Amino acid sequence: MNIAILSRDNKLYSTRRLVEAGQQRGHHVQVVDHLKCNLVIEKKNPKVIYRGEELTGIDAVVPRIGASVTFYGTAVVRQFEMMGVFTAVESQALVRSRDKLRSMQILSRAGLGLPKTVFTNYSRDVERILNEIGGAPVVIKLLEGTQGLGVVLAENDNAARSVIEAFNGVKARVIVQEFIREAKGADIRAFVVDGHVVGAMKRQAKEGEFRSNLHRGGTAEVIELTQEEEIAAVKAANALKLGIAGVDMLRSARGPLIIEVNSSPGLEGIERATGRDIAAQVIRYVEKNV
Repeated sequence: MNIAILSRDNKLYSTRRLVEAGQQRGHHVQVVDHLKCNLVIEKKNPKVIYRGEELTGIDAVVPRIGASVTFYGTAVVRQFEMMGVFTAVESQALVRSRDKLRSMQILSRAGLGLPKTVFTNYSRDVERILNEIGGAPVVIKLLEGTQGLGVVLAENDNAARSVIEAFNGVKARVIVQEFIREAKGADIRAFVVDGHVVGAMKRQAKEGEFRSNLHRGGTAEVIELTQEEEIAAVKAANALKLGIAGVDMLRSARGPLIIEVNSSPGLEGIERATGRDIAAQVIRYVEKNV
């Protein structure tokens, strides 16, 4: 089978691992930089031109699309779909997951637990926003933020008011969420492949930090999910129609609360924490569908 990994850098851990896992299972695997693809749109004859040559004979693609290039990355994935190629993450599912507000609305409709969240169109009524959440502390997130960037913890109402007004002033859209104190700076990442949790880890924020992202100095350890957490992770991935997903949750007094569903979850943290070959699980998922 010919598999293309859509990635901008073949040296990235996740990209390297997917290539290794595919080759170990007897497949031909190539890395394709999606930003260097030209898309030819023609009646019943869509093509992808890469480095001056038409890409043919591709059986499946595994998208590793960064948030900053979602628009063009999903266009490339969509082109492969038009060519009848199986994509491990569908273009529409990728778009849904990248829109924080839309994804939360979908998860809410699916009956999943979420931190209480308010989104407004640059409202000046900051007091009402804070009252709806239940007052400070609150977490304020940029809609376009990734890896913990654009996420602020406002510990009192005055700080929250200042941050919201500052973001409003530069026309940056934000969501405001309740702060889950009992989570104690930790969250859970459940890696879901083909409707099953194949690995889970607990990420703990470093001292003096509330964001648990590994990119921000957080630490990770393997964890056994409760049945409720496992069901929530699978249900969240299914709600967004993601065959591969990293589901981030907080443990709260009212059960697991979904904070984000990542459509291009990194492999490094989860593989090192769990000791499992997650890349091989992804390749098996591709094999099953092709």
